[in-house]
Amino acid sequence: MARRSLTPAALRRAISWWPPYLFSGVHVLHIADDWSAARVRLRLRWFNRNYVGTHFGGSLFSMSDPFWMLLAMNRLGRDYLVWDRAAEIEFVSPGRGDVFADFTLTEDRLEEIRDLTADGEKALVWFENDVVTKDGTVVAKVRKQLYVRRKRDARR
Repeated sequence: MARRSLTPAALRRAISWWPPYLFSGVHVLHIADDWSAARVRLRLRWFNRNYVGTHFGGSLFSMSDPFWMLLAMNRLGRDYLVWDRAAEIEFVSPGRGDVFADFTLTEDRLEEIRDLTADGEKALVWFENDVVTKDGTVVAKVRKQLYVRRKRDARR
């Protein structure tokens, strides 16, 4: 998949069929047409349970892994470099059923990033999301840090 060559709907379908997601039970439910939001579900199945019968922590993390970067890349456009830089996960409670992660990249956050990178310097920006059950119980808290910089030729 070439960067930004797919529509949000096509990327949603492609990611849902991507083997690491397909074989772990992760399904992308929604990517907004303007790349401002995404929603992901992880179903608890026999093949993604851990030793004690709850969601495997790696699957809880992976369901959140690419979305902040994908949203930021597509909202900022081709004049910016965007990379994942760091991540943290805190397991809060056992996940015993379907769990969900929502991502919303607001215009305020985009303006903050544009301001931080206007002079050509990099910005290391943290994003947070929760992984929750259907009733809203928090299963995990995920933090992702993105490296963002305007491309050198875009500053001219």
